[in-house]
Amino acid sequence: MSIRIPRDDLPAQPSGLLRPAVTLFIVLSVVTGLIYPLVVTRVAQTAFPHQANGSLITQGGKVVGSELIGQSFSMPGYFWSRPSATGPMAYNAAASGGSNLGPTNPALVDAVKARIEELRAADPGNTRPVPVDLVTASASGLDPHISPAAAEFQAGRVAQARGLPLSQVQALVQQNIEGSFLGLLGESRVNVLALNLALDVAKPASPAPAANAAKP
Repeated sequence: MSIRIPRDDLPAQPSGLLRPAVTLFIVLSVVTGLIYPLVVTRVAQTAFPHQANGSLITQGGKVVGSELIGQSFSMPGYFWSRPSATGPMAYNAAASGGSNLGPTNPALVDAVKARIEELRAADPGNTRPVPVDLVTASASGLDPHISPAAAEFQAGRVAQARGLPLSQVQALVQQNIEGSFLGLLGESRVNVLALNLALDVAKPASPAPAANAAKP
């Protein structure tokens, strides 16, 4: 005996699904690919224009860096940043990454020893323990901050090179300490570029300004 299946119960034909699928694709493309980005961009530019445009730092009308990306400083009259493992140059924002060296890797041990020797050579009279963030790179290689302890460690060298009272340099460090978010998240930190620019306001370094003291 044959069984008749009502037409309404038959599976939908592929051709009947094409139109709603295409319509849904177009609607979602417009909403997520056009309307949503435009709305988010508009809100960001209105409410947070500085952050939305890269948190750029300007000096004399010129962009000298970003609050979010570190720079390398080598002159004794400037505070030095953390090491950076990005290539082919330090603090390369197009190649963010760490060294991927484990704590027992001889290459990392040798690199840390060399960095400690460099810091000791730049400030022979400083016998304080070297803060760990001055001899190890961050996971991103772009960290623009150092710890307050790392800034305090360098204050004597910077003061001597600048011909400034140590107390004045230490006061600048304190003024540039950024607290944890909402007093709960993260650690206190110092933005190295902002601190060095504040130094240049207090007493310009010779022969190069902070914006030009960074390694390429």
